[in-house]
Amino acid sequence: MIKLSNVSIQLGGKPLLENASATFNPGERIAVIGPNGSGKSTLFKVMQGELALDAGDYDVPKHWRLSHMAQEVEAVDRPALEFVLDGDSELRRLEQLLKHAEQSGNDDDIAEALGQLDNYQAFNKRHQAEQLLAGLGFSVEQYNNTVGQFSGGWRVRLNLARALMCPADLLLLDEPTNHLDLHTCYWLEGWLRQFEGTLLFISHDRDFMDGVATQVVSFDNKQLTLYRGNYSQFERQRGERFAQQQAAFDNQQRQREHLESFVRRFKAKATKAKQAQSRVKMLEKLTLEAPMIMSHGYDLSIDTGGRVSDPVISLHDVSLGYEDKTILSGLNLSLHPGTRLGLLGVNGAGKSTLIKALSKELRPKQGHIHFGQNIAVGYFAQHQLESLDDDASPFLHIRRIDNEARDQDIKNFIGRFGFSGERASEPVVNFSGGEKARVALAMIAWQKPNLLLLDEPTNHLDLDMRESLNLALQQYEGAVILVSHDRYLLNTTADEFWWVRDGGVEPYHGDLADYFQLLLKAPTQTSSTSREQSDDSAVDKKAQRQARAAQRERLKPLQKQLKATEQKVEKLQQQRERIEIALADPTIYEADNKALLQQSLLEQGEVKTALEQSEAQWMELLEELEALQAGDQ
Repeated sequence: MIKLSNVSIQLGGKPLLENASATFNPGERIAVIGPNGSGKSTLFKVMQGELALDAGDYDVPKHWRLSHMAQEVEAVDRPALEFVLDGDSELRRLEQLLKHAEQSGNDDDIAEALGQLDNYQAFNKRHQAEQLLAGLGFSVEQYNNTVGQFSGGWRVRLNLARALMCPADLLLLDEPTNHLDLHTCYWLEGWLRQFEGTLLFISHDRDFMDGVATQVVSFDNKQLTLYRGNYSQFERQRGERFAQQQAAFDNQQRQREHLESFVRRFKAKATKAKQAQSRVKMLEKLTLEAPMIMSHGYDLSIDTGGRVSDPVISLHDVSLGYEDKTILSGLNLSLHPGTRLGLLGVNGAGKSTLIKALSKELRPKQGHIHFGQNIAVGYFAQHQLESLDDDASPFLHIRRIDNEARDQDIKNFIGRFGFSGERASEPVVNFSGGEKARVALAMIAWQKPNLLLLDEPTNHLDLDMRESLNLALQQYEGAVILVSHDRYLLNTTADEFWWVRDGGVEPYHGDLADYFQLLLKAPTQTSSTSREQSDDSAVDKKAQRQARAAQRERLKPLQKQLKATEQKVEKLQQQRERIEIALADPTIYEADNKALLQQSLLEQGEVKTALEQSEAQWMELLEELEALQAGDQ
């Protein structure tokens, strides 16, 4: 097990943890949550041996193998597949052993090395690496591309694949879903659920945590609080704890007020002096519970700048792309006031390309985009964080937009985005990614857009800010187009979806659950599948639709079996949860409940075995389905 005992950590003189303790059992999948800057990544650095504790102890079994996801990687010339295989250091050691044996020419050494490689099942490692790359959206053609040929987001995926490739007893993942699309988020969930070691992962994606976590550890007021279950269960438990602690605080406040009132009334009276003095001593001994301070929220709102004509935007026979490559073509679309639209599709399909065109950042290669009168576009994209002036403060960024605004109005406004006091005047150069994202969102909101174009707005944002943005978008009266892998944000913000695929855009009549099922049925798409359009593109699309329809018919029996197995897994997970809740009740360990305890433990073992078997069956069916789909391509 992993044990943190009375741990204290400081960073730059700022205390992050003070006398905090927590224990993580083997095989648990623990979501690590807390506001930006609370110390989550710093704790990971301690566990990786990169930082020392200021106080306390960190214990992990000495024989445990550690794997972690690097946040950055240099643009090296190493081929992507070899870079991922490098994550398995034991494989590389055995390969070197064989190489040295072959150089020496000693047959016994060669046989010994080959035997060790065989025992390690090295023959299967390359296939495992290819599966990881495919699951994370890389095409076969990209396996031999060098790391330096990929953009920053795709390098993050390579880092993730490399971490997953490493045989590990302890796996640390810091924001693994950043730069992933919905398809790869779903895939990663399934992979991590099958991971047999201990997993700690930092995330602000509540749906992802619901799908993966068996426990949640929360950074609360420089302490670590452990909760059983996934994120939704954590929220319920935390709410109960908040209520209990607040009730205890309120009760103690009433007790203190009563004692103080007695002392004030009777301290000067001789007949009551002794009793009053006794109350004073009681007051001195009374240790008040702290009031339960909810996580700091943000008072976000995004106003619209007046009415806009209908349609807001219309596209007529539009083609979009870059230089000599066409990404999307034949677009005839209209966006109306108040529309709340989510864009679906794999990375590289053209979602960001469409957003850029609607923001006027990208000119059409063909056709015409008509923008309605009085349109005011608020465009958020990741590159805008890089375009912030490092030397300017949040206040100055807003002042440059509106030179006539009152200073106090600007301060009040940016305070709602978490920049109050000295923080409002600090240069953004040392801000975290989440803080820079809040500055960019504040700049957009200040200009009162009536059309919001949001391309992955929640990357780097903590849970509090995500929730505040979610509420602000629900109250926003303008039109919204949203690209996000955050399923919670999509589900609560978008009223309809467009599916960007095969070089076009079409309405999608369904929800995200339907979309996930469709992803299992459809051939795997990657960034390399975005094809250039030609004169016979309409014929190609028709043929593709017919091929997809035929394939759906062939795969129906297997998909039905997969769905039934998935439902069985969900049912067993619910049974396991009910048993664990029962076993967490201290009364079950009393002598009178011995029979109930034995029965619960027996059921726990049976459910665990059945769940493992069902999950293995589900994985086999999924692999079979993917193999059939790959064979049809």
